[in-house]
Amino acid sequence: MDSLSRCAAVQCGLYINTHVLAQSTLAPIINSRGKTHAVSSGWVAGAQAASSAMASAMNGGGGGALKRIGPLRLQYYIVMGAVAAAVVLATLRYMPGPAAAAASSSVARPGASAAAPGAEAAAEAEGEEAAAEDGEREKRKKKGDGVVLFNFGDSNSDTGGVAAVMGIRIAPPEGRAYFHHPTGRLSDGRVILDFICESLGTHHLSPFMKPLGSNFTNGVNFAIAGSTAMPGVTTFSLDVQVDQFIFFKERCLDAIERGESAPVDEMGFQTALYTMDIGHNDINGVLHMPYDEMIANLPPVITEIKKAIERLHKNGARKFWIHGTGALGCMPQKLAMPRDDDSGLDEHGCIASINNVCKKFNSLLSEALDELRLTLKKSAIVFVDMFAIKYDLVANHKKYGIEKPLMTCCGHGGPPYNYDPKKSCMTSDEDLCKLGEKFISWDGVHFTDAANGIVASKVLSGEYSIPRVKLASLVSTAKSDD
Repeated sequence: MDSLSRCAAVQCGLYINTHVLAQSTLAPIINSRGKTHAVSSGWVAGAQAASSAMASAMNGGGGGALKRIGPLRLQYYIVMGAVAAAVVLATLRYMPGPAAAAASSSVARPGASAAAPGAEAAAEAEGEEAAAEDGEREKRKKKGDGVVLFNFGDSNSDTGGVAAVMGIRIAPPEGRAYFHHPTGRLSDGRVILDFICESLGTHHLSPFMKPLGSNFTNGVNFAIAGSTAMPGVTTFSLDVQVDQFIFFKERCLDAIERGESAPVDEMGFQTALYTMDIGHNDINGVLHMPYDEMIANLPPVITEIKKAIERLHKNGARKFWIHGTGALGCMPQKLAMPRDDDSGLDEHGCIASINNVCKKFNSLLSEALDELRLTLKKSAIVFVDMFAIKYDLVANHKKYGIEKPLMTCCGHGGPPYNYDPKKSCMTSDEDLCKLGEKFISWDGVHFTDAANGIVASKVLSGEYSIPRVKLASLVSTAKSDD
């Protein structure tokens, strides 16, 4: 593991304000069964055993099968032979097709120089096949070449960060629709950010806090489920995520200055697209207040988002893609809360007061971004009206093939909302919708893969953007911009 991966693997304790936690996007996993929080000791024990055995063998000691290999000198030759073979195989694997075929023939076994007539044809066919594979690989690489994204946010764009930092072992049926196994996303599949990456021809963003399997060559995802824009409420609030970005950038540039490789270079940071989707948990945290107080608590949240963008700009960011909040009043989690009557519901069954707070939040955020366009020179700052996109899913659900727009796919209690705040989707007795059946809400808070796909297509279209531009245009012009 390189130094950057080790740095990203550092896991800090997570503090979350208890009231915000109760209403936050983390709520659906808080009551999950014990095994989802259990840290597997089997993998650790296995790794320690393997490490111990290898160390013992390389030192000429140990017992069992490793000891029967022979004395240290013989072990040395065996290991070096294996390394040499691996180098040859790796070279052939990534060598262009014709060259690979030629190399294969040049290292043929002794006495095989006069190969059978069919052998040359087979080698040529293999070479052509390998060349075709290389061509396809280059096409995919070219499409996503130079694409760099840095994302900041909460569970709407978390691709596994909260699972890594909290040590939560998220269990099935999470991930069932696309990945076919849990990935740390709070969904049955992809989040909107994943669809954005796919549209740009690059791989899904790796979480900054994920210690294994991360690939930061196309950027980093700093989003952590449960995070807020306001500092001091959660450990990984927006200001901390920006701190993490600055740290990552400094480490990359320091490594390059020392002549070492780094996943992102100076040009990558300059031309990257900086995406942000946060504020939902801040709104959740004030929903217990009277309406006027809820509205009064929004400006400080907007100020924090504005400050984060200014800090990123000071550190070289020039292209910003900022998502507003969705229609939180249409979430099953909110609708399942006790109420005296349905007078507070709108024509589509959503809680009007909560949605009004969301619309006010978006209005204030859009105004703040207008101000930043005047002060942050040589910058592109785009606001996306996520409320309009997500509310449309409910209001016109039949157009999208959705029959039950306010009901949870994976929850408890059945109609009308199938949501129980005391139980999570990951408990053994959940009421689970059929695979392939279209729902908006996965667990009462987060969207399904199907719903996120619909939302992402609208996000990418540019029809809901201010100014009206497509996301791809910001990326495709990255290399030509100052």
